[in-house]
Amino acid sequence: MALPTTARVVRLTAAPAGLPAPGDFTVTEEPLAAPGPGEVLVRNRAFLVFPGLRTLIGGAGSGLPMPHIAPGDALFGPALGEVLAAPEDGPLRPGDLVTHLNGWRSHALAEAAHLTPVPSDFPDPLALVSAASAGYGGLTRSAGVRPGDVVLVTGAAGAVGTVAGQVARLLGAARVIGTTRSPAKAERLTAELGYDAALVPGGRPFAEQLAAAAPEGVDVVLDLVGGEQLTAAVDAARHGARFALVGALDGQLAPERRGGDAPAVIDAFRVATLGLSLRGFTVLDHPDLEAEWQERLAGWLRAGEIVLPRTPVAGIDRAVGALTGLFTGDTFGTTVVEL
Repeated sequence: MALPTTARVVRLTAAPAGLPAPGDFTVTEEPLAAPGPGEVLVRNRAFLVFPGLRTLIGGAGSGLPMPHIAPGDALFGPALGEVLAAPEDGPLRPGDLVTHLNGWRSHALAEAAHLTPVPSDFPDPLALVSAASAGYGGLTRSAGVRPGDVVLVTGAAGAVGTVAGQVARLLGAARVIGTTRSPAKAERLTAELGYDAALVPGGRPFAEQLAAAAPEGVDVVLDLVGGEQLTAAVDAARHGARFALVGALDGQLAPERRGGDAPAVIDAFRVATLGLSLRGFTVLDHPDLEAEWQERLAGWLRAGEIVLPRTPVAGIDRAVGALTGLFTGDTFGTTVVEL
């Protein structure tokens, strides 16, 4: 079979003024080189649309594990692909499924070391593209959920939060509370994903909503938002509560900012007197996490104990619309572009 000689690629063409808009991007058809020594050619089946792209595109933030994206650069991110060609002396063969970070294009060339094979018996390969492992890591590494805990997940309707509430329950949480920007999504969190309560900031003060949902306070907070929600969570914390700070949606979804900050006022006196712990979490700090998450996720999927909600988008020509829809709240769960 002849190998493809071109690839379709999504590129940033203009620095966004505020939230990214469709006119800031273009989809181009570009030459695709033949695989060189040690290189693997992959046809992407799907790639992840994730809010962290706002930070990379906005040029904000420091100490990031990935480079910023400037006008003219191609977008990138987690993807699931099928091997089309691989070195005969390497571990991969045509037809193998792999995950990698060369998303936002139809085909990719990469060294075998930069590709992760998907086990042939994994029940849902596309689940490995989701960012949900960050929620599992925050709950197990930074916050340490214990049986009987009251758990709060902010930003619960996205890729991480829709799974994190289920994971918290599987780890023994007695009550799980989520937050989201949409009443319709709040209904889905409680009706479909087992959240005991879902709060919608705006209108009634958020701190009052949280106090009503957790009158005795919270033990664990998986924070994906920052801002006033983190402030209120500290005020609602019980003695010894553990916070895993995983995301910054408050800044990434704000048109007037660049996606690299999510300021919050924290009551330091309360942190000290109640012995609270607030720890940032990134997957890169825990190299053992992905294998553990993959094993536990496979077991939960086979047992029917967990679901990974998705917003699928068909075709690379709709990828930019999927990204802008992520910022305007049009998606639920993991947003993936399927090719």
